[in-house]
Amino acid sequence: MGNFTEYLWAFLIGGAFCLIGQLLIDYTKLTPARILTVYVVAGVILGAIGVYAPLVEIGGAGATVPLTGFGNLLAEGVRKAVDEKGILGAFTGGFSSAAAGICAAIICGFIVALVFKPKEK
Repeated sequence: MGNFTEYLWAFLIGGAFCLIGQLLIDYTKLTPARILTVYVVAGVILGAIGVYAPLVEIGGAGATVPLTGFGNLLAEGVRKAVDEKGILGAFTGGFSSAAAGICAAIICGFIVALVFKPKEK
């Protein structure tokens, strides 16, 4: 029964992020790129003030997979790096905490670019 509640909370929290995004698309003039940016920045801010950690604890992947989770990861990395390295950590912490995800995205993008051929419309 424990797994069911974990899945339920992940679905509800991830779904809430999707719902907010859809409302922003439907009722504002924000472009999808700006909404994505808002999500990352919101994740950084919520992570910095300590609000995002309880969401991750409850929602698991429903909170860590969306772009707000990436923003939270950046904020968490900066916080840890500043504690260890001082002010220099503010510039390096986000990169070191998100390096694996960024690297995976670059490698996957490169492989897809090699496999598929672009077509003109």
